[in-house]
Amino acid sequence: MTDNWEQARRWLQQLQDDVCRELTAIDGQPFNRDAWQRPEGGGGCSRVLENGQVVEKGGVNYSAVEGLTLPASATVRRPELSGCPWQAMGVSVVIHPRNPYAPTSHMNVRCLRVLRQGQDPVWWFGGGFDLTPYYGFVEDCRHWHQTAAQALAEFPGALYAQWKAQCDRYFFLQHRQEPRGIGGVFFDDFCEPGWDTCFSVLQSVGAAYRQAYLPILQRRSATPYGQRQRDFQLYRRGRYVEFNLVYDRGTLFGLQSGGRTESILMSLPNEVHWRYQWQPEPQSPEAALTEYYLQPRDWCHV
Repeated sequence: MTDNWEQARRWLQQLQDDVCRELTAIDGQPFNRDAWQRPEGGGGCSRVLENGQVVEKGGVNYSAVEGLTLPASATVRRPELSGCPWQAMGVSVVIHPRNPYAPTSHMNVRCLRVLRQGQDPVWWFGGGFDLTPYYGFVEDCRHWHQTAAQALAEFPGALYAQWKAQCDRYFFLQHRQEPRGIGGVFFDDFCEPGWDTCFSVLQSVGAAYRQAYLPILQRRSATPYGQRQRDFQLYRRGRYVEFNLVYDRGTLFGLQSGGRTESILMSLPNEVHWRYQWQPEPQSPEAALTEYYLQPRDWCHV
């Protein structure tokens, strides 16, 4: 397990480098690096791009942390592990583009192991990626989901269909009765059929995110827009913030485990608006977002 854990660590660090390099090539501005240590154990490197030409706020965070007592957010389905020491590492990516026609994207890949005295470690993988458009384009939605499906097609278990459904359920704002975006794939507690296969799936998800998102980002970031589109983007970003602060498991785990607050909250955009009881005009592009694009559907075949 030690060799496997180190292999995963090296891959996660390389993934952070790859994502930052490819986004820098698109934007032209490099990410700032912020290496940090955690008093409770471990550390990481947060890399943030702000006020770029294409990326208004982007964060690519690598962390490898540990603690003596597994946080409550990680033991809901595994109560027998409460009170055990743990180690966790992962890469989290959130990109908020400047252009309202370019969607926000999120990707997270992580692994966690729990150390039990006199027994083998308990480990599992989790993560996925999802897309949050402000103005919808069918071809973007189709490309996003087809890329996810292709990345998982070689593995047993109909993973795409299963994890797409989990993503639709997870990224849902209960208090709004509204999806956050058009989904993607989301998984947790993934440990079967074994380390090698599970790790290969994780690697495939990490690669698929870049293949799915970067062409959309490049294509939409050149679209002309005005104040109306900018106002709607800032309004819809409020939904993203609400989800991350109220429901997101990664945010809860980070805060409950005494994580570094600045790195945990790097997912939040610099600018966001809330408007009281505002509704888009009927049959407008803004209304189409919730009426059509944010409804769960089989995007691979639209």
